[in-house]
Amino acid sequence: MRLNPIDALLFVFLKLAKALDPRKTGQQYFDPIVIKNILVVSSTAIGDTLLSTPAIRAVRERYPDARIIAHFNADNMELFENNPHIDGIVPYYGGYKRFFKTIARFRKHKFDLALIFHGNEPQATPAAYLSGAPFIFKLPNVSKYGFLLSNNRQTLGWQAFKHGTDQRSAVAELADCKIKDKRMVLPISDSSAAAAQRFLQDNGVSEKDIVIGFQVGASTLSRMWFKDRFIELGKRLVDAAPNLRIVLTGSPRESSYCAEIAQAIGDRAIVSSGQMALRHLPALISGFRALVTGDTGTMHVAVAVGTPVVALFAVADAEKSGPYYDLARHTVIQKQKICDPCASKRCEYQRCMEAITVDEVFEAVKPLLRL
Repeated sequence: MRLNPIDALLFVFLKLAKALDPRKTGQQYFDPIVIKNILVVSSTAIGDTLLSTPAIRAVRERYPDARIIAHFNADNMELFENNPHIDGIVPYYGGYKRFFKTIARFRKHKFDLALIFHGNEPQATPAAYLSGAPFIFKLPNVSKYGFLLSNNRQTLGWQAFKHGTDQRSAVAELADCKIKDKRMVLPISDSSAAAAQRFLQDNGVSEKDIVIGFQVGASTLSRMWFKDRFIELGKRLVDAAPNLRIVLTGSPRESSYCAEIAQAIGDRAIVSSGQMALRHLPALISGFRALVTGDTGTMHVAVAVGTPVVALFAVADAEKSGPYYDLARHTVIQKQKICDPCASKRCEYQRCMEAITVDEVFEAVKPLLRL
């Protein structure tokens, strides 16, 4: 794999800059009393950022008068713009895109503290350091830029945390934040509720209909269930419940894939992919009786708004990235990985997902529909 020349130059520069940095930035020097401006970083996917919201709430509760600026992914930050615990967002555009412009924006805020809950490396830690923040906390802290962190005396890897929520909580605790509530934060605005209702009405869904969701796409092929199985499941469900409507959710780039599945199921399946703004997705999902999904950000949206999920896991470990609370409400179907080592993002055919049968998923959905 070819290395980006920026990586090598940045590493050498930061090694020198840190060696010459006269500030006392170790964890032992951290004083919560002086914290006025905070950077919170969760710049990856939707689900990752949702898992960070309990920790961000804890930061706000500990530092009620501080200005908290979030560094969220530009592709999905609209979903979090009404988060009550932040004062603004600086977008992350991916890789080194607008990297130095982002740092310039960071420096205007004069951060006293940076908390990296979940960020892409090798950009996240260098950007936090170059923001000027004297204290930077991150876990796991095993990357090559660990020397920039305030908590670099003892290293911890991902295996130290049972769930992603626990990992983010541990980062917040390094900054003297007490985690009182690990439920995700995803408010639904009145305008989003109205937009979701309008979408359903425009597609012929009445108040008497039962609505469920299919999230058929995922971030990687390895996390996707099969098209033909979603189609078979949909047909069986609409046959079992005459007033059932199925909404296929997904990103705009998944619209044609969703449309193929919806067309095969029949006229009681509709597609929201590409038809609604992302910020309205929580409102739409909150009206579902259930959501059938793989390990996706949409799954976490459903959990956040209280919609039961039937979650299909094989490559991923639901103990680490599945539903974290209200476990009696949700059903997780977990199968074992077939390939060792797992091909993950390089997967060309998700053999492990074959173990999840239509019968199994149908039986899991039935009680949620009260059939």
